[in-house]
Amino acid sequence: MASTGNDTKTESYSYPFADLADERTRNWPLVESPWNVSALLALYLLMVRYGPKWAARYKPLQLRVPLFCHSSAMVFLNGYICLELFSASRALDYSIGCQPCRVSYSPHEMRIAAAFWWFYISKIMEFADTAFFILRHKWTQLSFLHVYHHSTMFAFCWIFIKWLPTGSVYVPTMINSFVHVIMYGYYALSVLGPRTQKFLWWKSYLTGLQLLQFTIVLLWATQIVLQDCEYGSWLTPIGGAYMVPFLFMFGKFYVQKYRIPKVSKKTN
Repeated sequence: MASTGNDTKTESYSYPFADLADERTRNWPLVESPWNVSALLALYLLMVRYGPKWAARYKPLQLRVPLFCHSSAMVFLNGYICLELFSASRALDYSIGCQPCRVSYSPHEMRIAAAFWWFYISKIMEFADTAFFILRHKWTQLSFLHVYHHSTMFAFCWIFIKWLPTGSVYVPTMINSFVHVIMYGYYALSVLGPRTQKFLWWKSYLTGLQLLQFTIVLLWATQIVLQDCEYGSWLTPIGGAYMVPFLFMFGKFYVQKYRIPKVSKKTN
């Protein structure tokens, strides 16, 4: 079969495992070239580095309407991703424990790939969280944990949509999108003003939910490795190890934010 222009273009990129890229998503927007990812990540890190210096010259902005619109959009997008993954994986009778990535163009398989692509795009949309922190002068929230989480998740999602867009990836993606529905739902409510504050007593449980998420994904990735699952033999161990620093950093944040003040208050 003669090579097409797209094939030649794809093969011109030189990066590890390029020949193993999934043919179904190879040419999808922001997937084909590694330079797209590098450029977006560089722009994000430049915003983190120089954005606060620029914003400090001006008064902090409230941005209640943009915050509410962005958070609401993220609720609906993550809800859509979660429902698509759940319904398509059930239709295909996917295994929770081990599901190989099959290069199939069946409608339900492509639904899973498309849902994961939207999940990847949502990680770009989450960069707006950082921009809002900068424009609102929320310097304490612009932590290493925040920047590490957003930048590495974006890069990690590109790796999976590029090489393993279907199969067992649906499990952590479905869990994460469900958590983000709750998280962005909280963000949307929190900007509505003092009248909603009394209904947001469950803020501390968000971090606890994230810790539970990382624990479940770590255990899930471990069992995939132990049973020698065909899915992502070279990526799954990395994905499992990727959860460890999140458990440590989110755990440390949870203790400092919600546990230490309570202990101090009791001793006073």
